[in-house]
Amino acid sequence: MGVNLKDIVVKKETSLADLKNRKLVVDGNNVLYQFLSTIRQPDGTPLMDSKGEVTSHLNGLFHRTTRLMHYGMRLVFVFDGKAPDLKYAERERRAGIKKEAERLYEEAKKEGDTEGMKKYSMRTSRLSPEMVREAVELIRALGLPVVMAPSEGEAQAALMVKKGDVFAEISQDYDCLLFGVPRMVQNLTISERKKKKDRLSYETVKPQLIELEPNLKNLGLTQDQLIVLGILVGTDYNVGGIKGIGPKKAIEMVKRRGQDFDALFRDMKWDDHFSYSWKDVFRLFKEMPVNDDYVLDWKALDRDKVVQVLCGKHDFSRERVDDALDKLEAEQSRISQKGLGEFF
Repeated sequence: MGVNLKDIVVKKETSLADLKNRKLVVDGNNVLYQFLSTIRQPDGTPLMDSKGEVTSHLNGLFHRTTRLMHYGMRLVFVFDGKAPDLKYAERERRAGIKKEAERLYEEAKKEGDTEGMKKYSMRTSRLSPEMVREAVELIRALGLPVVMAPSEGEAQAALMVKKGDVFAEISQDYDCLLFGVPRMVQNLTISERKKKKDRLSYETVKPQLIELEPNLKNLGLTQDQLIVLGILVGTDYNVGGIKGIGPKKAIEMVKRRGQDFDALFRDMKWDDHFSYSWKDVFRLFKEMPVNDDYVLDWKALDRDKVVQVLCGKHDFSRERVDDALDKLEAEQSRISQKGLGEFF
């Protein structure tokens, strides 16, 4: 679910060209779920190989990643480790949503309602450990580094941006800001076009850059206050937040109490909503375990391995895979030659 800060965050439109040659960290779990949900056939069925194994995540990962690499972006992927105990309630909530969506999907299927089938199928996506393992295998075959976080990948990614090892984090979730990521980019891994709500026309989707410090200044909040605002609205660790409190109202509440968070949560009757302290949630955003000893090592593309993972195991079109790799290698060679020429 993540925290809903969409209506109060200031974004700047950016472009693939603006991010050319940048080092960027990708929230791996976030993008794989995204691909599983959106890359589907007209009736909502995910892409599958001849053995019935889902391949939507690999399809999206390969084609979108090589496209960003084509622009010279140096990507590193971060994946989640052990989830905090407080996240299990959110996982149960998501499991319930998936179960209900599966029921509604079957009803739509019986009625021949393809729109309904697609709508409900998108809510049934499940990312298995095997899917993550194969995604990591493909990413490494593309020559990109992978960092396995001890806990939440978003916290790990935020650390890497803070240290200056990468420019920004690629993610759709605003939780990154609560973990203190200085910069994040949205819409880089999704399609450039998406259907409008009326489903009869499309709208263009542009990459968006979100910077933490300008947003804190614009909101008139400190980082700690932003975390508290997020907790009031609801995070993965306190699902739903305080009933009736949206982002704009939360800003007023936080500013009214300043740094006296205990008084704020007493006013909000926190104990009537949750069986644990707000401080337990706050502490997760401030002290989430991270790995400070990671290594970022970009390597040459292992073409044979990529073909093995996609074509050998999952029946991807060899022609399409070769075409994408040919274009990528040609562009990487051009960039390399251009860079070498600058020394003369």
